[in-house]
Amino acid sequence: MTKINMKENSFQQSILLALCCAAPLLVQKQATAAEEIDGFRDTPMLPGGKWHLHDPDRPQPRVVTPGATFSQGAPAPSDAEVLFDGTDLSKWENMRGQPATWRVADGYMETAARGGGIRTRGAWADFQLHIEWATPNPPHGSGQGRGNSGVLINGMYEVQVLDSYHAKTYPDGQAGAIYGQSPPLVNASKPPGEWQTYDIIFESPRWNGAGELIKKACATVLHNGVVVQNHYEFMGSTDGISAAVPWRSLSKYVGPHPPELFIELQDHDNPVRYRNIWVRKLGERDQPSQSP
Repeated sequence: MTKINMKENSFQQSILLALCCAAPLLVQKQATAAEEIDGFRDTPMLPGGKWHLHDPDRPQPRVVTPGATFSQGAPAPSDAEVLFDGTDLSKWENMRGQPATWRVADGYMETAARGGGIRTRGAWADFQLHIEWATPNPPHGSGQGRGNSGVLINGMYEVQVLDSYHAKTYPDGQAGAIYGQSPPLVNASKPPGEWQTYDIIFESPRWNGAGELIKKACATVLHNGVVVQNHYEFMGSTDGISAAVPWRSLSKYVGPHPPELFIELQDHDNPVRYRNIWVRKLGERDQPSQSP
């Protein structure tokens, strides 16, 4: 063997040795990165599956790039009630029934630091809701601390609002999730600071005269024009937003309530913005038309 061949062989052995040494480090780095996803492995198992509630090991939803626009800035239909047109909070109140005090500027409202959530003064049973939201840019925090808010129906049934653009958290807590119950079918998030849309079709639960649940709450959710929840039936009230279902416990229905429900926007100590909010009542087929 010539000296040149010996040198080449020695060089190749060195490369192989370096790759062998680097491989375990790469695996270790990947494992460490996976462990950084926030979540819990000691919570109850979700019914009908193999995942814990708020499980960080659950597969992350597939990423889909939504179209440039879908319903951003969509005008309200003639039969809709406009809940926020960018000018005032007259249709909203705080959780004590007092006037809402979130900041209104440049056509949007923004969560107030530790100011608490706000809810609509009106209530609806089965409805179509359009709402637009944007998380902070530049982003702050990670996981559940990154642009966290939520659309809470009657303070019971939550569609999660979160900055999930190139950001991981437990899947049943990311943007478009029915929090603590159903991860979004896909991750259709836009970058921080961009306006995103939810178009939500919600049906209230129903109980009979004996107090027995005869129809579960149900929601279809489009996130930036992409279906992320398809006629999902709620297991019950969302965990962590009322004393009836503590955080990290399985959802359940806590008792009969009227079908007419208010819509709440959650304050989670993150400065999330909202604009262009309107709602339509559903279930009025075969009713006589009314003049505008």
